[in-house]
Amino acid sequence: MKIIKADVMKVVFPSFIVITIFCIILLKYINVQNERYTKIFNNNLEEIVLKVKQTYPDVNEQDIIKIIQNKDMQSTGKNFLKQYGYSGNQMYLESLREEMLNTKKYVIVIIILSGLSIITIIIIYIISQNKKIRQIDKYLKKVNNGNYGLKIEENSEDELSKLRNELYKTTVLLRETAEISKKESENLSISLADISHQLKTPITSIRIMIDNLCDNPDMDERTKTEFLKSISSQIDWISNLIISLLKLSRFDSGVIEMSDNTINAKNLINEVIQNLSILLEVKDIEVVAILPDEAEFVADYKWQLEAITNIVKNAIEHSDENSKIYITVENNNLFIKITIRDEGQGIDKEDLKHIFERFYKSKNSSENSIGIGLSLAKTIIEKDKGYITVDSKVGEGTTFTIKYLK
Repeated sequence: MKIIKADVMKVVFPSFIVITIFCIILLKYINVQNERYTKIFNNNLEEIVLKVKQTYPDVNEQDIIKIIQNKDMQSTGKNFLKQYGYSGNQMYLESLREEMLNTKKYVIVIIILSGLSIITIIIIYIISQNKKIRQIDKYLKKVNNGNYGLKIEENSEDELSKLRNELYKTTVLLRETAEISKKESENLSISLADISHQLKTPITSIRIMIDNLCDNPDMDERTKTEFLKSISSQIDWISNLIISLLKLSRFDSGVIEMSDNTINAKNLINEVIQNLSILLEVKDIEVVAILPDEAEFVADYKWQLEAITNIVKNAIEHSDENSKIYITVENNNLFIKITIRDEGQGIDKEDLKHIFERFYKSKNSSENSIGIGLSLAKTIIEKDKGYITVDSKVGEGTTFTIKYLK
């Protein structure tokens, strides 16, 4: 209530001063006009008296003036003066003065009423605006307490309503941010649980083998060698998991800036095949590649190399020995499309929708699979404004399709 009174006084006092100044100026103007009219009338009166005296020297001047000034003799006086050349358009002096006085009164009344009306409208407007401000203040207090479900959007065009609408947009963003934060917190909790689960098995296995080595100093060399190889394999698995997690965490935190490199798709695919040549040779898998020379797109070469490598590696892991993997590149005016198809076991429909989720391992996944390679590949590709989809049929193989917009 104190705020409203203060705002009202801020408006009323300046408005009163402005209206007062305006009244003084207007009354001054009316007085000047009155003096001007009086001067004009006196000049005309003097001309009339002189003209009548010149024509009829015997007429008394006082009689002429009385006729002009007397309202009761107005019609008679006018008829009398017409014969001496007076047109009758001028007002009598007393009538003029009264009219000017009435005009002053009317003007003052109009100014006062107008001023009061303006002040009333302003006061009503201020009260209305303060009501809206109180609503916004109440709303913001609820937002600060975590209540994002309120709505204050309006369709009016005044500045305060625009502010309300902007606050509503901000609230929506805050709500979405809170929901995302909550979801990320839940995902982090799930991820930590998954990591703990992922690490538990190899660490337990390593501990058991080390205990066996310590408890059996006379263990035969062959068994020791197998144990050491297994321990080394488990450590490599843990190392790969940690490296992959670190890469994903860097993408999640937004610290990775992608470079803009002009990438030749043929060179990229050839390097991927070269990097995986040992795995291909072990399983005797042939890569059939259709790679046009001119297919180019802009992306980060290093990261896209890792993404495509992860996808082809996944295809190798799920392919049978002596099979083939088909890699084709298509080039058009809109995008570069890379298709990677294997002849493996395929992915079940139930598994297919989870294929890009972190730590998800399908039924046909190998024991050494981390379950994070495809998730990392998808993150990298989408970070560079690319798209990746997957299609698969059990017993017929799996096809990954990647598109990079030009």
